Formats: sequence, structure tokens, C-alpha cells
Amino acid sequence: MRIAVLVLDQVFDTGLSTLLDTLALANGIAASEKLDAARFEVSLVGVRRKVVTGQGMTVPVVGVQTCAVPDVALLPALNNKSTEAVCESLLRRDVADAGEQLKAWSAQGAVLGAACNATFLLAETRLLDGHDATTTWWHAARFRERYPKVRLDVSRMLVPSGRFVTVGAALAHLDLALWCVRRVSPILARLTARYLVMDPRPSQAAFAITDHLAHEDPLVERFETWARAHLSQGFSLADAARAAGSSERTLARRINAVLGKSPLSYFQDIRVERAVHLLQTSLASVDQIAVQVGYVDGVTLRTLIRRRIGRGVRELRAGH
Repeated sequence: MRIAVLVLDQVFDTGLSTLLDTLALANGIAASEKLDAARFEVSLVGVRRKVVTGQGMTVPVVGVQTCAVPDVALLPALNNKSTEAVCESLLRRDVADAGEQLKAWSAQGAVLGAACNATFLLAETRLLDGHDATTTWWHAARFRERYPKVRLDVSRMLVPSGRFVTVGAALAHLDLALWCVRRVSPILARLTARYLVMDPRPSQAAFAITDHLAHEDPLVERFETWARAHLSQGFSLADAARAAGSSERTLARRINAVLGKSPLSYFQDIRVERAVHLLQTSLASVDQIAVQVGYVDGVTLRTLIRRRIGRGVRELRAGH
């Protein structure tokens, strides 16, 4: 399998190394175990002759003009943590040139993959329009605003859709590399993951800090403040909107843009989160805690907690 890793200035060092080391390890395992699996022929490709990583190291790249059309083209993340910095990077000339190269490869049949904030670079080409995708969880709100035609599911770690695959968060470069290995041989992918001591992690949900996302937007933050003060009194969209200084429609639209869920769903999440915290830190019974967070008795609360646990188990199994 021919894999082109398209490397840009300020590339995230760990992400780039993870892609290269995982694919090289898979080649080594396939050879030592005598597996009937195609080797990975990996090329580091640049739209500029000189590429320097975020940590200042020079990457030996070949020009896109001399690179054969790959089976898979991978785009590692840039060394940008903030969403603002990611969006500013999209104005760079080399990033625009990389987008044109991705479109050319896609038109020639290549599968395209992007990791972490590089999902913005791929989405900028509009190739992802109409497709499912994921991105780094704390970039979700801006991604939805900027690319409304992409069906974003930020809860998932890896999302294949057609001839595209996206992964979220920095260390998901490993998930992207293993996805490439799995296309060649599921057995080789499992062996490679075991050598790397890598647990399956199909969801970002366990890592996302909902408070962080909420506090990125003043309106959502005001809703959260109201919600935490009214858990025992029940949900009212009208009261919440009034307290947040917004119309009901605007509040619902904004919470969906930032968190990807409805106000009621977020309210229920806060209830369950508070209940779990009390179960872990107090001596109160489930029934007593249920009343504190707005349920008549513990039956509903137990059901919601079991449902959350069950969803986590299903996601874990889906990753095998």
C-alpha cells in the first residue's frame, strides 16, 4: 500500500512520528510473523521543499510533483492547540496548496485521512461536505460553524465515510495509523496494537471536558449556571432562556452548535454527572440523590446511569 504523508510547516511532531513509527512497526511485525499482508510504502511529501516541525526539526520531504498517486494520503495535525490558531493557519499559502493537492489525489482515487486539527484542513477543501466526520473535541463548535455541510460526530474517535477518514485529538494519530493497517490485515492491526499496548478507544466522550466547551461560549455558560442551580426543580426552556438573556430558539441553536445536543439533553447530562459525583463522594442513597437532582425516586436515575454505562461498553466493543 502506497501511503503519502503530506507534511506542512509547524507539523505536530508527535503526530507525525506516531504515523511513521506505527506503520514501520506493522511492516516489521508482518515480516517477522510471516503474515500475508502488503507492506506499507510510506513517503513524506511536501508542497514546499523545506518543512520544519513545530519543535524546529527539518523533515526530509519529496515534492508532490515527483510523488506517485498514493493509495492513501494522510494529513497529520499542525502544532496548534487553540481553535483560533487553527483557523489562522488556514490562511497560509502552503495550506491552500496542500488543499489543492488533496483534491487532486482524491480525484485520482486516493483515500484521504486527517488527524486532530488537520480535519479543518481537509474540510476546507469541501471534500467532506455531505460526509460524516469527527475532529478534536474542543474544536467542535468552530468546526460546525465553519463547515455546516459536514455531519460532525465529535463523540467518536475515528469516523470513516466514503473515501475519507477523520480522527479526533492529538494521539488519535495512532488510531489513524492502525486504521490503515486494518485495511491491509485485521490480524496485523491487532498485533500492532498489542505491541504498542494500545487499548481500543472508539469514543472521545470520556475525555471531553464538557465544562470547557460550555465555558467557551458565554450564552452556553449562562445556561449551565442556571441548570446547576435548578437541577431539583426540573427543566424549563423558557426559564432557562430568560435567565440566559436569550430567546428559546437562539439558546437551543447555540447549545447545539457548541455541544452538539439539545438544552434538555445537556440538562440531563448535568443531572447524571451531579448524581454520579454524589454517589462517589457522599453517603446518601440513590433515592436521596435522585431527589436532589430532580427525580421523584431512584428508578429513573438508575436507568440513566445504566444506560450511560451500557453505551460505554458498546462503544468499547465496537472498537475491537
